[in-house]
Amino acid sequence: MKKSVLLGALTVSGLAAGAVAADTLDDVKARGTLNCGVTTGLVGFAAPDANGVWEGFDVGVCRAVAAAVLGDANAVEFVPTTGSTRFTALASGEVDMLARNTTWTFSRDVELKFEFTGVNYYDGQGFMVPRDLGVTSAKDLDGATVCIQTGTTTELNLADFFRVNNISYEPVPIETNAEAQQQYLAGACDVYTTDASGLAATRASFENPGDHVILPEIVSKEPLGPLVRHGDNDWGDVVRWTLNALIAAEEYGVTSANIEELSAGTDNPEINRMLGTEGELGAMLGLDADWAKRAIAAGGNYGELFEKNIGENTSIGLARGLNAQWTEGGLLYSPPFR
Repeated sequence: MKKSVLLGALTVSGLAAGAVAADTLDDVKARGTLNCGVTTGLVGFAAPDANGVWEGFDVGVCRAVAAAVLGDANAVEFVPTTGSTRFTALASGEVDMLARNTTWTFSRDVELKFEFTGVNYYDGQGFMVPRDLGVTSAKDLDGATVCIQTGTTTELNLADFFRVNNISYEPVPIETNAEAQQQYLAGACDVYTTDASGLAATRASFENPGDHVILPEIVSKEPLGPLVRHGDNDWGDVVRWTLNALIAAEEYGVTSANIEELSAGTDNPEINRMLGTEGELGAMLGLDADWAKRAIAAGGNYGELFEKNIGENTSIGLARGLNAQWTEGGLLYSPPFR
């Protein structure tokens, strides 16, 4: 590991360990706004529209948390962060949470002192190349120039993959997805590598998406999810169970269209506890009884958010795959609301 990278990690770890008081829930309530760290722009996940309004799958998680805590899905200040700046922004308290295609890893959880509150997208690293390059496998990329975002797991996975396959590459370091797209289209690199979902989102924004191929190899596990600071347990519970509410709502058939009707009471005790007509789950979180109802109503359940922003009927065109409910052969599984 380069000395500068190690020093950066230690700095972030120190900030997370002591610089911010663990009262984020109270701070957000008092401020009346959720500060949510997102990407600098990745269509389908987090990007401003033509009017400057942030939209996307990760944005939906931020808005759900704001709705649960503040009663207003629009009470969010979106803070764009890069792969290099995101952890300092969270550790220093500039943002209350990150929801920006960040992979849950041992070192980020333990050494950097962050708490991942779940997985909202199961992903893996892939490779995109121009179709006219004639490459059909990542193993054929010996000697290629590769655009790679610095400060990411992608950077480390790339080195591992090429070393294991005894092939060489020349890295072209970039900071943001927009810079990667510009460099890749300009021919400054033969290959762009990042999470496969990010490649699909980037390709969808091209003038001629069909001129580019995402190669078949997936070379890593990239469980992406929201994260908060270590030691901020009350706030971590709020973010964790808001995400779980979106996942569980899809499993139980609770949607933005029927939630008003179901919140009057059903014959399913699990739904009733989640929506606050039975039990005291909201009070346990320091919230009112309707917190989950508001979170789900903000943008719909997990499936609604997925289909609207990145699903097969969007320009991104992602299939559910591993991100299907556990009842449908996927990995989505919320602990019980009881």
